Amino acid sequence: MLNMKALQNATIIGTVLQLAMVAGGHYSPAVAALFAVGGMSISLIAGLIYGLRAGAWGSALLGGALAGGICALIGIAVSFALGDVPAFILAFGTLSSAVTGLVGGAVGKLIGGTRTASA
Repeated sequence: MLNMKALQNATIIGTVLQLAMVAGGHYSPAVAALFAVGGMSISLIAGLIYGLRAGAWGSALLGGALAGGICALIGIAVSFALGDVPAFILAFGTLSSAVTGLVGGAVGKLIGGTRTASA
């Protein structure tokens, strides 16, 4: 079962970070060059945040993937609207970020110990 509060928190934190990167990249080519690595790293962090609060492995993996994918989709959509990335990145980047969010969820579950969904 997903911990909706943890999912909301992880997604909000990830989205704020994604949007900060998108804004920076819109004005700085050096930041824009790091969109792929930066975006997936942020999604990894979002997944990690969720995984630390997950009660079970299934929750950690699914919640991490959702948090990582959702925040990336929002960031990529804004970046696309600004004309900074092509349309195919919406699908490719979101999928890649969902996978890294899943990995983050697994790492969070591993280091989170015996925390439960009510924590």
